[in-house]
Amino acid sequence: MKIEGKVAIVSGASSGLGQACAQRLIARGCRVVGLDIAAPRWTPTTGSHDSFTSVVANVVDGESVQAAHDRAIDRFGHIDIAICCAGVLHGERLVGREGPAKLDAFRRVLEINVIGTFNVIRFSAAAMMRNELTEESSERGVIVMTSSIAAFDGQIGQSAYSASKGAVASMTLPIARELGAYGIRVVSIAPGVFETPMMQGASEKVRQPLLEQTVFPKRFGLPHEYAELMEQVIANPMLNGTTIRLDGALHM
Repeated sequence: MKIEGKVAIVSGASSGLGQACAQRLIARGCRVVGLDIAAPRWTPTTGSHDSFTSVVANVVDGESVQAAHDRAIDRFGHIDIAICCAGVLHGERLVGREGPAKLDAFRRVLEINVIGTFNVIRFSAAAMMRNELTEESSERGVIVMTSSIAAFDGQIGQSAYSASKGAVASMTLPIARELGAYGIRVVSIAPGVFETPMMQGASEKVRQPLLEQTVFPKRFGLPHEYAELMEQVIANPMLNGTTIRLDGALHM
């Protein structure tokens, strides 16, 4: 799918991977509706004045996510691309010094990372199904979700995060199979450790062992590198129903 002239919904667009994706799409001539629980602190440096609009919404709230999609359609007429980057990280042992893990914390991670992702793509897919197929493109839409290498290489204390990102990876293929009949592709990206606000808040005790285990390049990923792969997923029509690791060969 050509990005220029398309319309995208990006969740988690106010910072980190979502911000990088939104900025890259805008730079490629896409109009973007950024969906996040907090308003963005950045403004586009490229594109036209109407290339970006932000909506403050909670990804787990159906009404606010639907309102964001309605706003995108009212303003731009359609939705072609959905990028899901909203997520949270939580570390806690199953049984710690104070006893069993907190169930509310486990539930919150699943709600945001899994239900929040599903909530966004259900509205995006419904909008994409209404797109007209043209001679230029046989695709109605592309959905990119964010998993994690923790889905496959989870560490002690990552049960909630690994479960949530494993769920995203696991639902990629069945959703791709369902939407393939409508010309909509679904791919997940499983990043390793990236320099995002989520990871920048971690202590050196947490960061250094992960850096040492990274094969090459010997550093954490940069958000624009995630956005580059997102762009390649959109552009390549044979990428579908799979989860792609982006991790510098890090196996935790």
